[in-house]
Amino acid sequence: MTKVWDGFIRGFHWLLVASLITLYISGEEGMMELHFVTGYVLLALMATRIIWGFIGSDTAKLRALFHKPKAILQAIHSKQDHVGHNAAGSLMVLLFFVLILVQLVSGLMTTDDILVEGPLYQYVSGDMSELAGSIHHLVIDLLIIAIVVHIAAIVVYRIKGKNLVKTLLTGKNEKPLPAPKMKAGWVAYVIFLTLAALILTTLGAEPLASLL
Repeated sequence: MTKVWDGFIRGFHWLLVASLITLYISGEEGMMELHFVTGYVLLALMATRIIWGFIGSDTAKLRALFHKPKAILQAIHSKQDHVGHNAAGSLMVLLFFVLILVQLVSGLMTTDDILVEGPLYQYVSGDMSELAGSIHHLVIDLLIIAIVVHIAAIVVYRIKGKNLVKTLLTGKNEKPLPAPKMKAGWVAYVIFLTLAALILTTLGAEPLASLL
């Protein structure tokens, strides 16, 4: 076995899943305080992931996600195991990062017109806020499509004999591979909790207080 994912990358994936589910349900049900608080937590999580992309394990590095188009096409048809994400998987990760960051930034400019408004709402025009709201609603649909494609890819890989879910749960690939340099995941969790506390007590103080 080869350890390919550190503790933070594994936790990041499942925290991301939980956050997106909570954001979708709270948005659909009009639970805006929960929606905004979860958005701020996700903002801290994404900021931590970006930081970890520079100082974290080899397989967490952002530079490991960029590949040439030829490598991406080859990865789709390849049956070889890869340390970390292969080129095709890296492209999907980058797509998720872009969509989620756009979703977060657009959300910071919006308001529910009742109780809660994003911290950037007061700094943009009404037209810009309306555009941000439209983008916010569009991107969630694009995220759902991307998630469906992602799940389909996992199923296909499972049929081919690669259990990606198990690897992400355990952090280990069952086959012997070149061992990447690992960093202690707890360092990233400290960064995440610090950022989350700062964001929630500043930008998210009002919706957090309403929620509590």
